Amino acid sequence: MELSRDYLDEIYAFAVELGKQAGKMLLDGAKLRMGGGGPEEKGHVQKENAVDLVTQTDEDVEAFIKGEVMKKYPSHKFVGEESYSKGSSRDYLIDDSPTWCIDPLDGTVNYIHLFPMFCVSIAFIHNSKPLIGVIHAPFLNQLFSSCYGRGAWLNEHQPLPLVQNPVPPLPVNAPSGCVFSCEWGKDRRDQPDGNLHRKVESFVNMAAEIGGRQGRGGMVHGVRSLGSATLDLAYVAMGAFDIWWEGGCWEWDVAAGIAILQEAGGLITNANPPEDHVTAPIEEVRLGSRLYLAIRPAGPSSTETGRESQERTVREVWRRVRKLDYSRPGA
Repeated sequence: MELSRDYLDEIYAFAVELGKQAGKMLLDGAKLRMGGGGPEEKGHVQKENAVDLVTQTDEDVEAFIKGEVMKKYPSHKFVGEESYSKGSSRDYLIDDSPTWCIDPLDGTVNYIHLFPMFCVSIAFIHNSKPLIGVIHAPFLNQLFSSCYGRGAWLNEHQPLPLVQNPVPPLPVNAPSGCVFSCEWGKDRRDQPDGNLHRKVESFVNMAAEIGGRQGRGGMVHGVRSLGSATLDLAYVAMGAFDIWWEGGCWEWDVAAGIAILQEAGGLITNANPPEDHVTAPIEEVRLGSRLYLAIRPAGPSSTETGRESQERTVREVWRRVRKLDYSRPGA
């Protein structure tokens, strides 16, 4: 089934309004925690470990979004983080059906500490491709949105990426000169050669001086960790981050961000380096792979197209990072 342009525009307008309302709910919950009057929010609870948390706000926002979606589009599927986390299945739930994929509160740890990098993430997916993305970070007053074939925007009016005249090419010696975004993730097991140790080695490779680390030193401009994969992707689409590399994300962490990034002109592929990083094809990542490498939108230079510079940067990242193991539980 193909979706008409008018139908997609209608869904986009609905998703943006939904994102605004859900973002207000997050902000209202934060204000309660700041002594803004009204009932106190219930304390957070732990899911899998001490950094995997859920609050009453997560559950309230997801219930609100699901109710509104089911009322407006009862034939569509709905996948939400909190309802999915409570189920026993970890099967891949995104198929060709029209599907809403929601993270009611990405950056829960940030929210609990009132660090402003938290948001609601709303994606509409069809034929397994994210077509519409809405990310609202209310504490920052930032609303990112996109609709397939219509562009990507900040606060509905500013096109993404932010620097447009012209869109800058990626640095010739990337990753040197790039801002590199990464996350520690929830897998904190202190196992030799486990995910945590592989991530730390990769982070140091990217940050170390040129020529260091047996030639793997990337000398990136800076390393950033927002505590929200969703906002990491939004900032790559904005052009504030050049590179994002991460493993362990679920569909709701990335679906809206992928829609926005791709509509802005960015590239997203697999985080894990192939056996031959020099010649392996650079393919669009499958939603649900749990392993992601994103490169910001890039303009042409005198020697290469923007896409060529993005692919060159992908290969340079692959050369410096370790393979991560984030299979789906039960898979």
